[in-house]
Amino acid sequence: QVQLVESGGGLVQAGGSLRLSCAASGGTFSSYAMGWFRQAPGKERQFVSAISGSGGRTWHADSVKGRFTISRDNAKNTLYLQMNSLKPGDTAVYYCAARITSYGGRVLLNGRDYEYWGQGTQVTVSS
Repeated sequence: QVQLVESGGGLVQAGGSLRLSCAASGGTFSSYAMGWFRQAPGKERQFVSAISGSGGRTWHADSVKGRFTISRDNAKNTLYLQMNSLKPGDTAVYYCAARITSYGGRVLLNGRDYEYWGQGTQVTVSS
């Protein structure tokens, strides 16, 4: 069983920065494909960023490319999302997700490919 716990959300003004963390427990973190997703009120869940198990491959949605950076520290079993130049449109609950079987070397963009999810952390960007 894998548990994921996000932290680092909060209220920030437009143009500001936040760093989200996702602490994983259970299993071999370095073999997990990981991702960040977000969901705004009344909207569908949206892919944000993904990273392979080693951290050698990453992918970002066009809407955050150049502003957000996904990374991981496998020694600390922790996934990160550095968010810069935040916009009001980035306001959402952010979730980290893990795929622990078979796809560690890939980046996964579809939420259906993930097996475990955290509880989410709220990010609110004021204008």
